[in-house]
Amino acid sequence: MHEAVHRTALRSHLTLLGLVRHMAEVERWWFRRSFAGEAIGDVFTGPSDGNEGFDGVHAADAERDFGLFQTEVKACDAAAAGHDLNETFMSSRGVSLSLRWVYVLMIQEYARHNGHADFLRERTDGLTGD
Repeated sequence: MHEAVHRTALRSHLTLLGLVRHMAEVERWWFRRSFAGEAIGDVFTGPSDGNEGFDGVHAADAERDFGLFQTEVKACDAAAAGHDLNETFMSSRGVSLSLRWVYVLMIQEYARHNGHADFLRERTDGLTGD
């Protein structure tokens, strides 16, 4: 007798490129806008629309989008360079946060989305495990 197999991930519009675009937005928000106080717009889309880079993804734009992500990461690295991890700033919600807090948040953000990427990969190639 065969047991029914239940999929753990349902159909989704989430894409690997959408994750890359999202991380460009998150990097920009925390390092450049929040920590460094730069008055800059969004890379793709942003917190104002609630989608933070996930929407408007087109495979034809992949090279451009990866390039924008890499450019944003370099700009964020530059924004944090030379600053002490204990240096603080006021968040948009009026909470005092440190640069260290931002780095810990970003580690969590990348870890979470690497997990999402693994689910997407698994749904593509059907393999699980290491």
